[in-house]
Amino acid sequence: MFITGASSGIGAALARRYAARGAALGLVGRRREALQALCDGLPGQGHRIYALDVRDRAALHAAARDFLAHGPVDAVIASAGISAGTLTEAPEDHAVFEAIFDTNVLAMAATFAPFVAPLRARGRGTLVGIGSVAGVRGLPGAGAYSASKAAVRAYCESLRVELRGSGVRVVTIAPGFIATPMTARNPYRMPFLMPVERFAERAVRAIDAGVSYRVIPWPMAWVARLLRLVPDALYDRAAARRKRKPRMGERP
Repeated sequence: MFITGASSGIGAALARRYAARGAALGLVGRRREALQALCDGLPGQGHRIYALDVRDRAALHAAARDFLAHGPVDAVIASAGISAGTLTEAPEDHAVFEAIFDTNVLAMAATFAPFVAPLRARGRGTLVGIGSVAGVRGLPGAGAYSASKAAVRAYCESLRVELRGSGVRVVTIAPGFIATPMTARNPYRMPFLMPVERFAERAVRAIDAGVSYRVIPWPMAWVARLLRLVPDALYDRAAARRKRKPRMGERP
């Protein structure tokens, strides 16, 4: 199993869950020390770490080739993601828009790309994209993040249809508020906040079931459904009063 974003948070929790089940893992993240510490604490053998930025497509594909060289891969989880507040009118935030889209969307496609042909050839396997309920409706001050996660859902849906009948499943997991370093800086109330290990347990269950799309925790799934039904005028009025995620360099 190949997991990006494994340095911390959701990626690390999923790695612990799958290692406990006996999987050999390819762990991708930017921080070598964090990856090594995670790897050292995992049960089992055959784990490999790849310290790289997923925006570096050449390095990411080299890591995928190396991991594939050690045996067939059953599943790939594209968990790498970043978040920050953004303002469209701020020239300095354009680079943040690019970084968020490169990491959350383009790197997901780059993560899956080397594995599609081998999984097709075996006639089985799973590609998992980590989205977010933030992609259900646009959040003020989070245009880049909300748009990137909406793109993740649409991209994974397209890929799922492309691979229909091949034996390769595509699963989209949309976390609500999960207790990770990413959410620790949020200056607003986070309903149904879930510990990351509990999230990982439920995500693995959903992946095993081969669902096409799953919001975790389940109460946020109902919130997401209701948000889709709220008329724009009402949504705009309510969302405009919401506290906003800090921009790069801002304190919560």
